[in-house]
Amino acid sequence: MLIRSVYGTAAVEWFLILAIGTILITRLYLHLTGYPQIGGGTLHIAHALWGGALMMLALITGWLFLGATARVTAVVLGGIGFGLFLDEVGKFVTRDNDYFYGPSAEIMYVLVVLVLLISRIVRDFTPPTGAEALANAASIAADGVAHGLPERRRRQAEEFLEMAAAKGFDAATVDQVRGLLDSSKGTPDRLMILRDRAVGLIPDFFRSPRWVPVVGWSLVAFSTVTVVIGALSFVFTKDRFDDIDIYIELADNRIATWILFLSGIATLALALPAMLARRRGMAGIWPLRTLRIASLVFMLSNALVDFALEGFGAVLNLGIGLFALSVVSYHLGQAVTASDGKRDQLRV
Repeated sequence: MLIRSVYGTAAVEWFLILAIGTILITRLYLHLTGYPQIGGGTLHIAHALWGGALMMLALITGWLFLGATARVTAVVLGGIGFGLFLDEVGKFVTRDNDYFYGPSAEIMYVLVVLVLLISRIVRDFTPPTGAEALANAASIAADGVAHGLPERRRRQAEEFLEMAAAKGFDAATVDQVRGLLDSSKGTPDRLMILRDRAVGLIPDFFRSPRWVPVVGWSLVAFSTVTVVIGALSFVFTKDRFDDIDIYIELADNRIATWILFLSGIATLALALPAMLARRRGMAGIWPLRTLRIASLVFMLSNALVDFALEGFGAVLNLGIGLFALSVVSYHLGQAVTASDGKRDQLRV
């Protein structure tokens, strides 16, 4: 029986963000440096090999070590390695090893979307079972025995134990895991400390909650325009240009047009209900979580299509997408923290 990890989806998302960022930065570096080659004579050490080495190190790290640090290290190494490997996909699918093969970006996009979709289906298709809740609580408790636990993760484990008990799981087993959890010493939340330090470098202006509606409605507007233009591009094809005085042409690449069209529909379907809910006063966690997924879909799809059409110019759009994602993620973190605080007050 496969047991889902509470950290799995977040790890997959960061893995993909690092991979896409690596692809774009690599292309920018190669463009600026004139596409240098490592090796001499008949040798050429492709950066796909470095990517494979990093993915191997990520696997070995996950096999050899336990704990949050090992998990984060594996995600970072694996994401960068996957990006370096995927950047040379054109060489793997063409007879003449064409690095600049046009549909490479579409291949990358399909892989990224499949991985993201599978991770979301695995997480959201069914709610956690009692066994999964207990297993995740036990995993957190075991990590606490070895390294200690920050209060945030301790609360998370306690919530899993409550979920397991509510679903009728064996009370003695739940108590044993709770005892293991209680025996772990407290430690500083290094990840949150690092996050707070990074956030502290951001001017207060950009941390204002007013950015959430700006980002949210911008996603709605951009995705609506994308859907409309995509629909028009399918209606007013090249053979109908003479029928109209003004026409809209996205690109000659029809696959890229389809990608933008479908990602626009997905982004609109996620962002619009979330923003309408916030407008009606539903300032809970779910609208922010939905906006975060919309930002992620919009950023990944547009970055890859822009990369196919504009090359390294996609770095700018990636930066805009990361800004939107960071704004929503920051305020989602604030909302989750506030929700946890209210729960603690109710317990007291």
